[in-house]
Amino acid sequence: MAALLSLTCVVSPKPSLPVPSQRSNARWRWESVASRVASQPERRRSRVVALVSRASRVVFRDLDADDFRHPLDKQNTLLLRTIPGLNELGKALLGPMTEQVMLLENIGTSVLVSENQLPGLHKLMIEAAKVLDTEAPDLYVRQNPVPNAYTLAISGRKPFIVVHTSLVELLTRRELQAVLAHELGHLKCDHGVWLTFANIITLGAYSVPGLGGLIAQSLEEQLFRWLRAAELTCDRAALLVAQDPKVVISVLMKLAGGCPSLSDQLNVDAFLEQARSYDKASSNPIGWYIRNAQTRQLSHPLPVLRAREIDEWSRGQEYKYLLKHAILLEDSLNA
Repeated sequence: MAALLSLTCVVSPKPSLPVPSQRSNARWRWESVASRVASQPERRRSRVVALVSRASRVVFRDLDADDFRHPLDKQNTLLLRTIPGLNELGKALLGPMTEQVMLLENIGTSVLVSENQLPGLHKLMIEAAKVLDTEAPDLYVRQNPVPNAYTLAISGRKPFIVVHTSLVELLTRRELQAVLAHELGHLKCDHGVWLTFANIITLGAYSVPGLGGLIAQSLEEQLFRWLRAAELTCDRAALLVAQDPKVVISVLMKLAGGCPSLSDQLNVDAFLEQARSYDKASSNPIGWYIRNAQTRQLSHPLPVLRAREIDEWSRGQEYKYLLKHAILLEDSLNA
């Protein structure tokens, strides 16, 4: 799908794959905070209930990537680690010239967002980074008719996000902030390092006589499987910032078939029903085969599947658990 979030490149001189923790970091932190709040008078504990319904946004002050990482992301990250020599090959293929080309290509024709330049977009980025407990990267807006956003960081330099003008035109402010949060999720989870390395290694493997093509094809399949899972993780980051699943689903819906002139007629609930009908249509053996054939060579999951996935996560205990932890922590700090 040549649309939003189709490219996320992060290049680091010493990359390392994230290792999934055996126990959610959020759980022991929340248990500690909860025990402290529980020891307070009932009046103070009742403030938690009031905070749930408040208008202000919940901020995740000590959020760790593994707190919201999708299980498939964890699983495929471990599989990616089994590729022999991936670290060494990546370091060898990414030299100063490649870094400079990527840097100039992405910032040479864009507008740098700041407090004095497109301050509204700057505020959206700062707010999203605060909610996800991460440093805000630079943000650029680039003229391009294809709705897209991507992230790049090179050799320890401050990472930056690029957003296309067509995407800004397509989305509301809240939806655009969800996109920024998605990209921040890639940075927080260190996804882009391995996307960049694997892409370059794949191109290099195709040039090797004999088995080069087979090696590259196998690597590409592993990469796309991992990347599809990573996208699900970053959709969760978008929800953590938006704190309304309909905002994230609306982004996916507009990327699937939206335009500025039709945006006021689009219906999130109808799109979710469409997602459920897709699941039903692909539940038989033939449908299952077609579905896998459709998604196998895609770098991103189908929009309807992403919409269904984020809707289910928003209703589940893990998302509610993270919200409760953030609320209890804030209540403890403000006590």
